[in-house]
Amino acid sequence: MLASLSVRDIVLIDRLELDLGQGLCVLTGETGAGKSILLDALGLAVGNRADKGLVRHGAKEGGATAVFDVPLGHPALLRLNEADLMEEGETLVILRRAQRAEGPSRAFINDRPVSVGLLQEIGGLLLEVHGQNDARGLLDAASHRALLDAFGKLDGPLRATRQAFERLSQTQEALEAHRERIANAGRDTDYLTHIIGELEELDPEMGEEDALAAKRTRLMNAEKITGDLEAAVAALRDDDGLEAKAGSALRRLERIAEQAGGALDPAIEALSRLLDDASEAQRHLDAALAGLTFDQDELERIEERLFALRAAARKHQCRVEELPAALADARAKLDAIQSGEGRVAELEAAAREAQKAFDKAAHALSDKRLEAATRLDGAAAKELKPLKLDKARFHTKITEAPPGPAGIDRVAFEVATNPGAPFGPLTQVASGGEMSRFVLALKVALAEVGTAPTLIFDEIDQGVGGAVADAIGERLAALAAHPGAQVIVVTHSPQIAARAGAQWRISKAVKKDEALTRVEGLDRTARREEIARMLSAADVTDEARAAASRLLDPGKRKARKA
Repeated sequence: MLASLSVRDIVLIDRLELDLGQGLCVLTGETGAGKSILLDALGLAVGNRADKGLVRHGAKEGGATAVFDVPLGHPALLRLNEADLMEEGETLVILRRAQRAEGPSRAFINDRPVSVGLLQEIGGLLLEVHGQNDARGLLDAASHRALLDAFGKLDGPLRATRQAFERLSQTQEALEAHRERIANAGRDTDYLTHIIGELEELDPEMGEEDALAAKRTRLMNAEKITGDLEAAVAALRDDDGLEAKAGSALRRLERIAEQAGGALDPAIEALSRLLDDASEAQRHLDAALAGLTFDQDELERIEERLFALRAAARKHQCRVEELPAALADARAKLDAIQSGEGRVAELEAAAREAQKAFDKAAHALSDKRLEAATRLDGAAAKELKPLKLDKARFHTKITEAPPGPAGIDRVAFEVATNPGAPFGPLTQVASGGEMSRFVLALKVALAEVGTAPTLIFDEIDQGVGGAVADAIGERLAALAAHPGAQVIVVTHSPQIAARAGAQWRISKAVKKDEALTRVEGLDRTARREEIARMLSAADVTDEARAAASRLLDPGKRKARKA
């Protein structure tokens, strides 16, 4: 529900704080006092179109803040949790909009900057405004199917239909994609056969390019490496080399080792190791020299292979290492041509089964909608009579629509206001007064399925007399009596005002040569005086006060009506 509304510097409102509660709340006041301004300020807070003209003359900025107390599990809280704008367990939602006198507006939810689009989305989930020329809500045919489904409690059939449609869409997309692949591949049969043969003959291997390039580098450097190795071998074998000198020194030391009493043993061991290491080095060098023989023919073969691989990669616009994958892809496409018709048959069978499942689910949903429509028509008819629309008829029209997630039905609420008159859309058939009463009748009939906890009716009583106004007030009170419901009514009707649980008077006063709008909460005595004013339309008389007292007393009102 709308818990409070705070307005600053909007048109004739300088500062306003309005605390509201559940049930039926009415706003009354003389024409021109500023009731529409108050609704404009509320509309600004919930994301309606902003206008620099809303800012009070002389102020740099105006704004409005609407605080909603939202029940847990409401779609608005779920959406705000998705947007990371709510703490777990919180139920207060603060919508705020600031409009500069020169410049754009700014939007906030729970004091965090947001887009106007998100503010409008959340506002639409929390608040419904119904006026005589309001083309939203119940007057918007786009919402009628969802309202009928909610009224009929068709979540199960609707979910089954949605799932069946998703399955049908998936199978149809798979079938069309496969047909397209076959068509594309069929045009390329000769080409695929050619490149498969070409690549199979080439027989590329993963990592082959790097291995060949490394081997070519070794072969190209083999001549220089061989010369250096031969020089190293010769140096080790030279009679004047390290090995010869170490051997001579070792022999001399061994002859005198005994006389030295062990002092030369470490040197003898070191020279022995040196000779062993030199012999091992000699063996390694000989092996390396044997393996580095230069082969011009092999080098040419490697270069030809690299050229062939790289030419094929350029032709297929890929890297050499991707050639095996290109061969596999070509084979897969050719296989699709050769085995595609069998796969098409499988997918066609799956699509037929999915179509049957969707048709079954959609028709079952249609049957449920027809049953729900009959009940809704009856419920609406019961509400029309108390609103003095005895001759009017309401009809839920269901026609065929293109298949979709919600089935195969198009739903529209239609009315006929006179006997024998054809049914038509509410906005085209009903007059202003009739339209407002039709909307109220439908809201009462659909009271259990409304998603917005707060409903606002703007002068729904315009153009109707006292008896009809009393009937409207009775239905508004019934609508507001639903658990958690809040109905706010802007009215000139004393019969409607008397039904409210709380009433505020909107007035205009002049302060320092400036007209300002004020909103005042009324106690029972002040309510009697205000309703008496509404009854008198001039000077308030004792008779008007007595009539107001009777309206405010449910027992006296029933007795008077009897």
